[in-house]
Amino acid sequence: MRARSTVSTMRRHWFQTAAALAGALLALPALAQGEAAWPNRPVRVIVPFPPSGATDLVARVIAQRVSQELGQPLILDNRPGAGGTIGTAEAAKAAADGYTLLFTTSSTHAISPHLMPKLAYKADKDFTPIAHTADAASVLLITPSLPVKSVQELIAHAKANPGKLNYATSGNGTIVHLNTAAFAAQAGIQLTHVPYKGTAQSITDLAAGQVHLLFDSIPTGMPHVASGRLRALAVTGDKRSTLAPNLPTVVESGLPGYSSVTWFGVYGPAGMKPELVGRINQAFNRAIQNPEVIASLAKQGVEPAKAQTPAQFSAMVQADSARWAKVIKDNHITLE
Repeated sequence: MRARSTVSTMRRHWFQTAAALAGALLALPALAQGEAAWPNRPVRVIVPFPPSGATDLVARVIAQRVSQELGQPLILDNRPGAGGTIGTAEAAKAAADGYTLLFTTSSTHAISPHLMPKLAYKADKDFTPIAHTADAASVLLITPSLPVKSVQELIAHAKANPGKLNYATSGNGTIVHLNTAAFAAQAGIQLTHVPYKGTAQSITDLAAGQVHLLFDSIPTGMPHVASGRLRALAVTGDKRSTLAPNLPTVVESGLPGYSSVTWFGVYGPAGMKPELVGRINQAFNRAIQNPEVIASLAKQGVEPAKAQTPAQFSAMVQADSARWAKVIKDNHITLE
């Protein structure tokens, strides 16, 4: 009886094991099919900045086209606060299944980590780089009362009057602040920082001559140039802007090596599968090459990025982060 019982038990274990293996094998095609079906529902895209802001507007233009590419809507979810770091931290905690993405800028991944040591995320570890989508240069504006008409003349005037020229920014640690600090350091000039809580009041004071220069976004700055309230000297990108084609770059103006843009890019949470990352990367790369997207971005003073792989995007961000880390350290920049 014991031998028969033992045989029966062994048979039962064998059938259980075989059934488990069969179930696992049957599940493999189902899992693969599920991955291949991505996306089979809407994709949430966290934008860690306010609605109608620059990042939000760029995200909406690109997301609309990506939705068409994927056949599923990309739903933008604005989560502003703390310079974009609140929404960014939320994105880092999402599931790595491709249904939550982050559309952000250099602020959250190349600048804030060097200004906020207690961030709720690690920019280099908590995310999966996916796509570099666009770049926005700035324009160097000066008050018309300043007796200069070029970057070289501005540098010469500043050297002749060390510390007497004031520059406006939209606040400590902002890209406007860093752009000017980097410019002054490279040009070898001394400028006095006057932080504002945005650019509206700084534009008024710049026009009145109370401050002397400002690096502003091209779409918001150029209308004041057209009206004669301000004077533009150069743009900060590697090439001229479609919104100001007659303005030279800072490099063309005689300051070699100076270039600064705010980049826009897409991330996912850490741990996303390479195949999924590749598919999302391709969808965004196709979108930013669409003529309608290019035209819409140009109206905002934004240039679509050249198609990059996730690895190339990651390398670009690392280089940008290292650059701003040095500017912040060398100029003792803090948020206070």
